[in-house]
Amino acid sequence: MSFSPLSSAQAARKVLADQLDRIRRDAGLSGLQLAVRCGWHKSKSSRIARGLTAPSDSDIRAWCTACGAPEKAADLIAASRTAESMYTQWRDIHRDGMRRVHQKTLPLYRRTRKFKVYASNVMPGMTQTAPYASGLLRSITTFQGTPDDVEDAVSARLERSRVLHDAGRQFALLLEEAVLYYGVCGDEALAGQLDHLLGISSLPNVSVGVIPCRARRTVWPLEAFYAFDESLVAVETLTAEINITAPGEIRTYLRAFAELARTAVHGAEARSRIAKARSTLG
Repeated sequence: MSFSPLSSAQAARKVLADQLDRIRRDAGLSGLQLAVRCGWHKSKSSRIARGLTAPSDSDIRAWCTACGAPEKAADLIAASRTAESMYTQWRDIHRDGMRRVHQKTLPLYRRTRKFKVYASNVMPGMTQTAPYASGLLRSITTFQGTPDDVEDAVSARLERSRVLHDAGRQFALLLEEAVLYYGVCGDEALAGQLDHLLGISSLPNVSVGVIPCRARRTVWPLEAFYAFDESLVAVETLTAEINITAPGEIRTYLRAFAELARTAVHGAEARSRIAKARSTLG
């Protein structure tokens, strides 16, 4: 089983590049002739056509105009923006702090009925307490060097998390056991977080699974991902958020989730492992 969260974004960019190159060929222009008409370095048109350089809106307009097809620019610009939205670097998402991204995703959370979350590094955002989220978000702010709006971001995260208590929604949460022990905040905050997780696990619309460290696995540890109603999967890497919408890739992530769920323990056994982690904190 192979996973490549970049592939949806790469595929979208490749489609755009192919469309632009087709317009060039239909116009009977070489890459060099196109570059001259656009006033570019001779290699730029080639890099765009091969998908090595993402074109800006103005690049697409210039390309289409040079090829005598200015009417095609609007649709291609829309396609380019869609491709770019699939892969967004955290430094861009957080350029004004982290509050806005929580507010921006609030409509997605409110319209989603079924959540499937795999957490391999930190507690799922929707389960986080204020002290835990504060410790985590402050670390992220410091590491990324982005504006410090941690207090506001935590409030926005908690507001978004209210969906967890809506009985009309279903939540399937899978955590690697190590997540219960990671010190992304102080011991007191982590203890409170584990107590909170125990409480959440008793909600009738929430299933919490813990994947034991020593479990025999059919799917190896992956980067954290969130599935929203089987229509979108958001994968979180160190440098970027990757939004996957291709049905085939979504099915692959859901199949991985199902395999991971079979590896996990649930119910009383899951709560026992959470309580064990809690007991180490006094």
